[in-house]
Amino acid sequence: MLAHVSIGVSDMKKAGAFYDSVLGPLGYKRVYDSDGALAYGEKEAVLWLLASGGTVKPDTRSGLHFCFDAKARADVDAFHAAGLKNGGTDNGKPGIRKDYSPNYYAAFVVDPDGYRLEAYCGK
Repeated sequence: MLAHVSIGVSDMKKAGAFYDSVLGPLGYKRVYDSDGALAYGEKEAVLWLLASGGTVKPDTRSGLHFCFDAKARADVDAFHAAGLKNGGTDNGKPGIRKDYSPNYYAAFVVDPDGYRLEAYCGK
């Protein structure tokens, strides 16, 4: 349904290092790079990071978050570890979320700009 998503970031270098680290284990890579924008996907740009004068203010009540598909549970674990190592904060350790479904394995981090991210594997 969605062709792509764009978000503003406050520091392109910091955001690029963070997203390179968390998306790499999930099989996504940087597919576009300029001074004002970075984009990630498997082959085509799906997530755009844009240099911005302001970002969306973090609001845990909003429900806003971005969920990325993972091929394996180990990839979810690596996503979470990379997020914590590269300036993110924990928002839910890797594990089964039985209240979602019996095989819903996910982990949650908050990026340096306050965006909430999830990696999910249904296997």
